[in-house]
Amino acid sequence: MIAIDTNILLRYLLEDDEKQSKQATRLIQREGKVLVTDAALVETVWTLKGKKYQLTKSEIIETILQLFQETNLHFEDDQVVWKALSDFKNAKPVKGKEADFADALIVCKGRSVIEKQKEVFNGSFTFDKAAQKHY
Repeated sequence: MIAIDTNILLRYLLEDDEKQSKQATRLIQREGKVLVTDAALVETVWTLKGKKYQLTKSEIIETILQLFQETNLHFEDDQVVWKALSDFKNAKPVKGKEADFADALIVCKGRSVIEKQKEVFNGSFTFDKAAQKHY
């Protein structure tokens, strides 16, 4: 198994650099498993939502679903990413502010880690008021 960085994932998704995009596609579609860490996934989403690409919430959801379709790609914890995607998808705007995928993943990952340690999940805390209301 290999792990890929954000820039590999972005070149694969965006196809915006012919040489690097081909290399990224070969890496992702090679024989063998390819790991997308939570950090790489969050950084990818952050970049796609940012000033340059400005993907909408629905486009981010479609992009993550596209990644799930790649048979060689594996996330740190597929179930946690899937749950975070579902929570993100179903979150309604709060005072005009959209939910953030990173916040959903932080909460879902925290819950998963705590429960695997046989502890009780007592919530996730943040100073981000919108995230508090979303998740």
